[in-house]
Amino acid sequence: MSLAKKLTSLADRFLQPVNSTQRQYEALRAYFVQGLPSAEAATRFGYSPGSFRVLVHEFRQNPQRAFFRTPAKGPQTAPKKDRLRDRVVALRKQNLSIYDISTTLHDEGHSLSPAAVSVLLQAEGFARLPRRLDEERPPGSRPTTADVADVRQLDLGPRSFRTQFGGLFLFLPSLAAVPFDRLLRRAGFPGSEMIPAGCALRSFLALKLFGTARHAHVMSSVLDEGLALFAGLNVIPKRSFLTEYSCRIDPACYPKVLRSWFDAMTGLQLPRGSSFDLDFHTIPFHGHDALVEKHYVSKRSRRQKGLLAFLVQDAQAHVFCYADADLRKEDQDRAVLDFVRFWKQRTGHYPEELIFDSRLTTYARLNDLNRLGVHFITLRRRSPKILQETAALPASAWRQVELKGVSRRYRTPRVLDRRVTLPGYDGSLRQLTVTDLGHEEPTLLLSNQLTRSPARLIGRYAQRMLIENQIEDGIDFFHLDALSSAVALKVNCDLLLTLMGSSLYRLLAARVGHGYEMAKSRHLFRDFVNATAAVTITDQEIQVRFQRRAHNPLLIAAGFDRTDAAIPWLNKKRLQFVFG
Repeated sequence: MSLAKKLTSLADRFLQPVNSTQRQYEALRAYFVQGLPSAEAATRFGYSPGSFRVLVHEFRQNPQRAFFRTPAKGPQTAPKKDRLRDRVVALRKQNLSIYDISTTLHDEGHSLSPAAVSVLLQAEGFARLPRRLDEERPPGSRPTTADVADVRQLDLGPRSFRTQFGGLFLFLPSLAAVPFDRLLRRAGFPGSEMIPAGCALRSFLALKLFGTARHAHVMSSVLDEGLALFAGLNVIPKRSFLTEYSCRIDPACYPKVLRSWFDAMTGLQLPRGSSFDLDFHTIPFHGHDALVEKHYVSKRSRRQKGLLAFLVQDAQAHVFCYADADLRKEDQDRAVLDFVRFWKQRTGHYPEELIFDSRLTTYARLNDLNRLGVHFITLRRRSPKILQETAALPASAWRQVELKGVSRRYRTPRVLDRRVTLPGYDGSLRQLTVTDLGHEEPTLLLSNQLTRSPARLIGRYAQRMLIENQIEDGIDFFHLDALSSAVALKVNCDLLLTLMGSSLYRLLAARVGHGYEMAKSRHLFRDFVNATAAVTITDQEIQVRFQRRAHNPLLIAAGFDRTDAAIPWLNKKRLQFVFG
């Protein structure tokens, strides 16, 4: 590079400012010192004429504005560090860490933070200490170590303690009415003398019911005696056990437990409806396992690797009543028939009505449902040909209906009601083409309910659109998607716990009443379950005393203060609630 070009490139550093402050300085200097016209100065430095006039006006109002920062001045030495330098070096030679050194200096009346100690030692050429064994560390305060979980060490002698998980005890009357331990043993769930299957599953269930962000914070709660008492253990199992236990469960155990749990909930009079909302939910997988298939993730509008879970929610009771996570792509269309057979085996009759979208099954499976006498409402995918035919229809072919009992803006859609035939389906189906629902394109509904009014069919499917949000809320509250948490659960185990948690929340809602029957689990948790309590264990009973809270009168009205349930896994001690 020639000298002239080199000087020119250096001059550009002054003529082409790189930040706003330098640009303002150069522009104002050109205007006031060099006498450049306002418009020319604005153009040269990239300002509009108006903004440059504002800049000039502000400078005239405040000519003392500083464009250059004065270098900060200060002491070039650190007297406190220098005074303690020799002492810090001497302590490091005793194999003390920066934290030990800071603590020792504090005890000697000197204040020097661990960070300052680290900087001083680096200046003196000391490397970091290698990781030491506990016996190599100097005596001092150590982290509190929780005991090993062992049901044989459970102390049910008279004592008192406070717990952050007091609201969990509200589920105990319902859970005590279920032969939980016997149910798990019959299904073949693994257990040991230290942690039987019932205690292990109750530990999982306690964390699931409490609505925290999955089990990521289980280690911070390991010393809470109330959480351990709910599970029937001396302490809650650690993270390593919880992760490992779900891997020991034979997949064949889950259908057995699901059937037994369903029968137990029926015996507890869990409300059951006749209409059900069905949906697939993809649980994202972020690893590199080639055996994991790609499935559609609705909230991200894309396909990605994940595990496909099939969920059924009772539309009236808002409870998850069936789930299946053992689905591959080639089998997902049969999931609806598996649920229908399950319901027939457990209740003696087929479900009355199923609501699902177009991705759930095939036309041939719809034909199977029709032969079984099961009513259904589903969507039909909009092909370009169907959209063209719909757009060519005259206005007289449509009629307007009014939707009742649906809280939405668009209550008077236009409907085209006709019969269609589809490949794989015997006979004709009813197709409702619906416009003016707030969508750019018409909605196509298919149903085998040939005599039901169009308004009622559309209104029912509109509720199904809302139920997707409720399913999503339930999944979010029971943290089914949190696969990056500290406790890596098998999806089958997590799905079973989600069903159990959903059932227990619905039983609590039904008992509380006063409009809470339709409340979401998150709402119930906030008002009732998220509560601290003082627990007193006597020779005969376990007394749970809640502090004064706004919603305690509802629990008293529901009879929780008169609860006298015997808890089988706690030596049949009676459970008593007291509301302050």
